[in-house]
Amino acid sequence: MIEITDIEKIYHMGGESLKALDKVSLSIQDGEFTSIMGPSGSGKSTLMNILGLLDRFDSGKYLLNGTDVSNLSDAQLAGIRNKEIGFVFQSFNLMARMNVLDNVMLPLVYAKVPYKEGKKRATEALEKVGLGNRLGHMTNEISGGQKQRVAIARAIVNNPSVLMADEPTGNLDSKTTQDIMRIFQDLNNEGTTIVMVTHEPEMAEYTKRIVHFRDGVLQKDETQTPKELPKAEVE
Repeated sequence: MIEITDIEKIYHMGGESLKALDKVSLSIQDGEFTSIMGPSGSGKSTLMNILGLLDRFDSGKYLLNGTDVSNLSDAQLAGIRNKEIGFVFQSFNLMARMNVLDNVMLPLVYAKVPYKEGKKRATEALEKVGLGNRLGHMTNEISGGQKQRVAIARAIVNNPSVLMADEPTGNLDSKTTQDIMRIFQDLNNEGTTIVMVTHEPEMAEYTKRIVHFRDGVLQKDETQTPKELPKAEVE
């Protein structure tokens, strides 16, 4: 699914150079649920941006589903990103002037999916995260947990190869956090590959693999039996 080899990323600031990633090599297989952990400045968010094709690296090689994306144009990367990768962010990143259904349909509009088919797929994605009864609600009419579920539905509506989540529970209370993590576990059990950045060890306990970063270097890579959660409650 994902294979990076000797990836380096250097930021140049104020006449100084900061190596955010130092010859990082990592493979993530189809169907894995992997958490990327590390303190602030460890390189975990930089790695997420590179894996998600949101940022470029300075040297190394990156294969996504067997395709070498190392030297593709911005347009080519955007096309692959829209088709292959779903994103879930801490801040939800929903469109305030659109209702729940239209927010989830947005990636399908970019992909030029016909409206009727797009509406069907978006509705199914929302039903999967327990929001089939909130299609017409505006985003200011739903809770933070529901907003994150909308964001997850939007991320999976294109049936991406991999779902990437950057601190997806950072703005949520403990109960809602458990609901969201259970949805991720359900998606993973159905075959979705998930890569999640988190600084919280409690969240990493719900994943099958933990990759630890510090100072731009992969320090430890461990597999585990994930902590199970009860079925998420529908609000």
